Amino acid sequence: MSESSGAVFVDLDRTLLRSASGPVFHEAMVAEGVLPTGRHLPGDRYMYRFYDLFGESVPFMGLARAAAPLMRNRSADAVRRAGKRAVEPLVDLVQPWALDALAVHRAEGMPLVVATTSPVDLVAPLADALGFDGVIATRYAESDGRYTGRLEGGFVWGVGKRAAVRQWATDHGVDLGASHAYSDSFFDLPLLHEVGHPHPLNPDPRLAAVALARRWPLEYWDRAPGVPSVVGLEPYHLLRLFFRPEVFPYARFTVTGVDHIPKSGPVLLASNHRSYFDVAALGMVAARLGRPVRFLGKQEIFDAPIVGHLARALGGIPVERGSGSSDSMRRAAAALRAGEVVVVLPQGTIPRGAEFFDPVLKGRTGAARLAAETGAPVIPIGVWGTEEVWPRSSKVPNVATLQHPPRVTVTVGPAVGLGLEDAAADTATLMAAIADLLPEESRLERDPTDEELARTRPTA
Repeated sequence: MSESSGAVFVDLDRTLLRSASGPVFHEAMVAEGVLPTGRHLPGDRYMYRFYDLFGESVPFMGLARAAAPLMRNRSADAVRRAGKRAVEPLVDLVQPWALDALAVHRAEGMPLVVATTSPVDLVAPLADALGFDGVIATRYAESDGRYTGRLEGGFVWGVGKRAAVRQWATDHGVDLGASHAYSDSFFDLPLLHEVGHPHPLNPDPRLAAVALARRWPLEYWDRAPGVPSVVGLEPYHLLRLFFRPEVFPYARFTVTGVDHIPKSGPVLLASNHRSYFDVAALGMVAARLGRPVRFLGKQEIFDAPIVGHLARALGGIPVERGSGSSDSMRRAAAALRAGEVVVVLPQGTIPRGAEFFDPVLKGRTGAARLAAETGAPVIPIGVWGTEEVWPRSSKVPNVATLQHPPRVTVTVGPAVGLGLEDAAADTATLMAAIADLLPEESRLERDPTDEELARTRPTA
């Protein structure tokens, strides 16, 4: 490692993890016999809840500092076993976007280091499981396999954490000016000031105020980059209130099969494309899910003055057609790995001319490749009738049909079984599954009239 290289230092609770690790470690130590069953601090449940909401406090960290004497004469090996036992439940607490964000630093050749106040014997197994290169943490002194009740080195908190990071950087030839530090805590300001690239992440109120004053961007790993959130609510949660049938009185919606969509975990929704009004039809599905939905859309949507800002705030993923860029696929895969719902239209654009009436749907391989890369289930959606509300030949939907609104059907099918080895074959399978969800008339071969063909082409 050269003298000019940097490293990435990552706090644990409320930063890498979405909540405090203490309850998990406590349960693991009880299971390993380190702590007696049923012994808790009075009100610790509420204390941890307060911590999860507002971050560290001096009294809370005072209790953490006092833990070393309480561990006197306890088995260090048993604590290390408790650390290993805690790995699986702690991995479930890792922020959904954390590992993808850290992978960018890894690709730049930077070592990743957990920097936390928690005891190193408890934290090290998690750091190893997540592929970190080092751990900076509080160390309990031990003798003959048992803790002495004293600390080995300082308490790794506040200026103590900064000192520990300085020492680690010196020992490993790391330039702190080229390094990054991620933390949620106001008490990590000494460390954030020490590195060249401070990252206030999920900041507590005091750190957020300092960050705004210093013009440090606020970051979050619980949702897609660029998506705002207030008390856990995204723009999606507001917008879904407007995706109701009564908001579109010039159309009649029949939506079925939404229960095929898993209520949690990664999901890839794949739909056919017939009209600009497909957005409203798919919005009816998204609104019923109750969790944010990301979608891939043309770059032109994101370039629009108002609609573009809204699309980005919803976590939309722009696609630059013809550019050869893989950025949209990378971002969609990251969203799926984070356990989110991603909507894709494999056809890419609304078919024109005779292709619009072809009973055999054709699509691009992006959805199949995403499924193969992430293992996300692919749920087909068949949309029909949207072209009667907003044909491609029109710049606006037809709202003059209040007395006899056209029927729009949105049918969600069960997950499609894909081989995940041949993207072209999987795409054909997916498009056939979508076609099976469309009404019988979609499978009839016929010669469209000149008027029907004209409606499939955009106006000049």
